[in-house]
Amino acid sequence: MMTKLCSIDLSARDKLPPAFQDKSGIGVHYVDAFIKPMNTKLGDGTRVSCKRKGLKITLVVGPKKGEGLMRRLDVSRDPVVMLIAALQEAAKAAAVELQITDTEIFVAA
Repeated sequence: MMTKLCSIDLSARDKLPPAFQDKSGIGVHYVDAFIKPMNTKLGDGTRVSCKRKGLKITLVVGPKKGEGLMRRLDVSRDPVVMLIAALQEAAKAAAVELQITDTEIFVAA
């Protein structure tokens, strides 16, 4: 069963290059703004946290933890596509399911 994790901060798109100055090549300002609302508690009290360190995205859902990498060359030069792929990779490694729509993120642990 999918549980709503959070709403997506639509203003995060304003931090995408080239509109927003970013020398990282992966849109770190966008990534950080996108994952910030994911740090929360689910209705059943399960803690969820998502952090970025360099190119690595770490997703923790309760006791389950997974990591994904922002792969510019293998996936896409588009930070939006790269981030979705990294989040899905982290979710798979943590044995959880993430569903990302245009406005919300859902999780099934």
